Amino acid sequence: MNHDTAVRPQRGAPFTQLHVAIDVGCTRHRVAVGLSAGTLLDEFDVIHDGPGLTAFFKRIERHERQQEATAVAVAMEGYGGYARPLDGRVLMRGWQLYNVNPLKLARFKEIFPAPAKTDAIDARRMLELFQLQDRVPMAKAILQEVAPVGETEIRLKALTRRRKQLVEDRMRLSQRMQADLQASCPGLLAITGQADNLWFLNLLVLREDLIKLKNVRLSTLLATTGIGKSYAARIRQWQQQATFGTAAAYLGRMIVSDARHMLTLRQQILALEAELKGLAQESSMAQRIQTVPGFGLICGSELAGEIGSMARFAKTDSLAMYLGVAPLDHSSGQFKGSKVPRQVNRRARDAMMIAAVHHIAAVPASKAYFDKKRAAGKTHQQAVRAVARMLAKVLFVMLKNGTDYVMPVVSTQLHNKANDPA
Repeated sequence: MNHDTAVRPQRGAPFTQLHVAIDVGCTRHRVAVGLSAGTLLDEFDVIHDGPGLTAFFKRIERHERQQEATAVAVAMEGYGGYARPLDGRVLMRGWQLYNVNPLKLARFKEIFPAPAKTDAIDARRMLELFQLQDRVPMAKAILQEVAPVGETEIRLKALTRRRKQLVEDRMRLSQRMQADLQASCPGLLAITGQADNLWFLNLLVLREDLIKLKNVRLSTLLATTGIGKSYAARIRQWQQQATFGTAAAYLGRMIVSDARHMLTLRQQILALEAELKGLAQESSMAQRIQTVPGFGLICGSELAGEIGSMARFAKTDSLAMYLGVAPLDHSSGQFKGSKVPRQVNRRARDAMMIAAVHHIAAVPASKAYFDKKRAAGKTHQQAVRAVARMLAKVLFVMLKNGTDYVMPVVSTQLHNKANDPA
């Protein structure tokens, strides 16, 4: 069979929805086109460049006209990665877009195995999921419909993800620098204890080599940003008894280079945060989330960007699962336990957990609920997750109804129960 030759049913067929399945690759995508009845219309490859994507849409639109289709549904494996910008152009045309969960698809293929593993076979299996989604719950779970997202939320997502990457880079660099300082000059690190302090970084870059810091004058120290009389006195005391290991001969310049890099990262992070502050004011979702105590600019912007659109979530359990704060039952026999699901948005989960910690400190009712969970034998992390689960319900109602947060009142009875060890 020639896979690039269309197999067309009779016009006027009862099913008019066109199904398109795309197995996404880094430079080439495999496409299968079919109808709701299960008829395979076409199979072809798409090159991931401008002409290739244009040819893809022309080919699908031709099938849409020939079959007199009233709707087009597109499923992609790898949505959010190599699928861009194809996914955005699909949504711009008003077509339905489904993200194929790769982990669940793998489980599906284990249950219903194919004779071989190729991109073409995978694309056809995704067409089968379209036919099964109304009859097999697992198929419906694999195909996750993607709702259109506002431009502001798209930008918030990009900026917060970039900021998180820079923060992680700074943390890795700081850990490496601390290890190098301990190996070459441990007494210098003892002045501050934290290598990423701004004044300490400014001190390190005063000279091209770490060893030369021993001869920096007091006037130069006092003229350095962040170094006052107190820190200058500590540095002068270190200079009088400074000793360097043999590693300083080759690590000294590397440490100074890392310090400059960390200062650059710090400036980039501050610039992103300034941009986020202005952008968050344009997002009603970000503004509404920030009305919750503990949800500041960064966490609020991250959640708005990762959630994108509440049209994606039909009920509060769906949102809580996506945010990673809805543990699953994990019991067997007399063992009772739970586990954190793997198919969650980790960035959103981290933002929820950080915000929940600040929320507990700011809201007495949530602190009482946290204490109640701790008294029931939950670990600190489990109790924080329980508060985050409660907050997911609150966020769902707020964002669906367009309402701001209302501070709850702690009843005396609840407060007493929370602090009662029995």
